[in-house]
Amino acid sequence: MTRAVCPGSFDPVTNGHLDIFRRASALFDELVVATGTNISKSRLFDPEERLEMLREACADLPNVTVRGFTGLIVDFCREIDAQAIVKGLRGGNDYEYELPMAQMNAHLTGVETVFIPTTASLGYVSSSLVKEVASLGGEVAELVPPAVHARLTLKLAARGV
Repeated sequence: MTRAVCPGSFDPVTNGHLDIFRRASALFDELVVATGTNISKSRLFDPEERLEMLREACADLPNVTVRGFTGLIVDFCREIDAQAIVKGLRGGNDYEYELPMAQMNAHLTGVETVFIPTTASLGYVSSSLVKEVASLGGEVAELVPPAVHARLTLKLAARGV
């Protein structure tokens, strides 16, 4: 059985992420969507909230499971016997950022990284941009799953945004 991991902060999960999950799930027997902690990013949602949103968003994908992890993604891959890491690429900047990590991951454990280009119509969608636009009163309902939009609206309202 081939198992791949699609890691990220998913704060929040967007329709761009779901596009990658759907396409990657067609390539592997099992796809594990793994949300971890990246200290270089600020978080709106806590880890449990992100896991819940991911589980809701991926409920219609039978070979996708959702898990949290800490530490190096390659250690998590080893722990669950995953053969590959899946990363979505929106453009050249993503590639420049992801390539050295893919090379380091392969060096550390031999786990390969598979890059999947985002569908062109979703290439501009990022969690950071969704949060920024929503916090400034912009409409983001078409960029995230409905349940995520509801949570995002409530979270921002609770913060007085």
